[in-house]
Amino acid sequence: MSRIIFTEPLTATAFAPFGDVLEVAGPPDKLINQGLCGRFHDRAKLDFADARAGISIFHAQPRSLPYCLDLVERHPEGSQAFIPMSQHPFLVIVITDPEATPRAFLTNGAQAINLHRGTWHGVLTPLHAPGLFAVVDRIGPTANLEEHHFTQSWEVHPHNT
Repeated sequence: MSRIIFTEPLTATAFAPFGDVLEVAGPPDKLINQGLCGRFHDRAKLDFADARAGISIFHAQPRSLPYCLDLVERHPEGSQAFIPMSQHPFLVIVITDPEATPRAFLTNGAQAINLHRGTWHGVLTPLHAPGLFAVVDRIGPTANLEEHHFTQSWEVHPHNT
């Protein structure tokens, strides 16, 4: 039998313990390109140990709700940013440690996230095709992945409205 959690909207305040929300909110920090482009400057803390930042493209299969969460992972040597390449909401699951209750955030379709170094999180979970993401993370010579399989899974349901 699964344990149940519900999605919640992704906000910078709610997500702050786990990472950064990348979105256009408020006025830009400055205007560039002859005043035709607003720059929202330095919105994520990239953090890599003994390595460099790299940009990869992930093509993930869409999932649906309710969603079965039976695995979380973390990257102790670097932060990891997920930038959707289409404007569709995606599911972001985070947890302070594998013994705690996870939180399931639903993006609004115009948000990206940057997970802080060492944050436990669910796998990339798009809810719509095509599931394309630019991912900024650590490229280095040593392993940067730890996984935890739950003995009892969690079932993620849409928020009750």
